[in-house]
Amino acid sequence: MQKLIEQTIELPESIKAEISGNTIKILGGSHLNEKSFNAKELKIETTGRQIILKTADRKKNYAMLNSLVSHIQNMIEGIEKGYEYKLSIVYSHFPMNVAVKQGFVEINNFAGEKNPRKAKILGKTKVEVKGKDVIVTGNNKEDVSQTSANIENSTRVKGKDRRIFQDGIYITQKGIKA
Repeated sequence: MQKLIEQTIELPESIKAEISGNTIKILGGSHLNEKSFNAKELKIETTGRQIILKTADRKKNYAMLNSLVSHIQNMIEGIEKGYEYKLSIVYSHFPMNVAVKQGFVEINNFAGEKNPRKAKILGKTKVEVKGKDVIVTGNNKEDVSQTSANIENSTRVKGKDRRIFQDGIYITQKGIKA
């Protein structure tokens, strides 16, 4: 007989959790975070204001359990407060124009290029351009961080020394919405 490991996550008053199979939905106000997990040996239950996670006492399962706890805590924190990433637009010679258009961030005139570069906006993430700053906000940490990475990667300079050619859009701050 194997020993079971159990971890409990307390839910704040304004947040509800729904579990169906391996899908967890965290609801709060008008916000929703949903994530599917492929954790066959993990059992997830809700009782009142708690989410209880159980698994067999094995090293691999313990690692999976802790990862799942972190994901759920990030989902709860995203619903409560939200996430915000700030990016800076940096150029030395050719001024870049950055605009948000239908699910994409469009970067025009990057290093004098004629064709615009595009970065995909994921999920319900909001992107604002204010002068030389790009602000990415949302309730899902994974979508906000991946959208920011897409913007940063779309202006990556290849084949040149990055210490000299510093043009691009770079993540300068990341964290919980203020």
